[in-house]
Amino acid sequence: MDIGSKIKNARIKSKLTQEQAAEALGVSRQTISNWENAKTYPDIVSVVKMSDLYDISLDHLLKEEKPMSDYLNYLEESTNTVKSSNRLSRLILLATYFGIWAASLIVFWFFTDSSDAMGYGFMFLWVLLPVTTFVISLLIGKNNYWGRLKWISIPGFGIMYMLAEYATFSAANMAAFDKINLPEWGMIPIGAAVSLIGMGIGAAIRKAIRAAKDRK
Repeated sequence: MDIGSKIKNARIKSKLTQEQAAEALGVSRQTISNWENAKTYPDIVSVVKMSDLYDISLDHLLKEEKPMSDYLNYLEESTNTVKSSNRLSRLILLATYFGIWAASLIVFWFFTDSSDAMGYGFMFLWVLLPVTTFVISLLIGKNNYWGRLKWISIPGFGIMYMLAEYATFSAANMAAFDKINLPEWGMIPIGAAVSLIGMGIGAAIRKAIRAAKDRK
């Protein structure tokens, strides 16, 4: 028996119409029909949802005396696609942050003079970098990138914020007066706090979205 027939039989045994199943699973009735007629395959998330909706085990849906190689290959490919997409999204986020961070240093050293220092400090150190940290942390929390390890990035954002100040104003001061200054360690908790707020809000949004889906 193929996956489509199993899905159809499970729905019928649960006394659900295609419309009712579609509404519960968050898809269209045509999608349910395509699955049951083996025109398309459900993704792994939909299979798990159907297992709960139809009160049927995943083993029964996915296992058979004869392996459903086509469908299992499809699941593997779709899972790999999701993983690749997540990796690309994480790389884009990190590249965006480091690009803006590096740009703030370039602007300071090559496009700012002493008369612009105050404006630079306000625009980059107190607006652009904190906002960037907040938005990227929010996206990390919302999408749960790196799982529980994502919280480790909070002190990392704090350190990067401190280094932005140290590589600009502190470095310029050291060069002007020929002396060595210690980093402004107080910048770390400021950057970390901004990241924590963003990541916390992102995680709360993710939790709210999941709760809303579970209520459907």
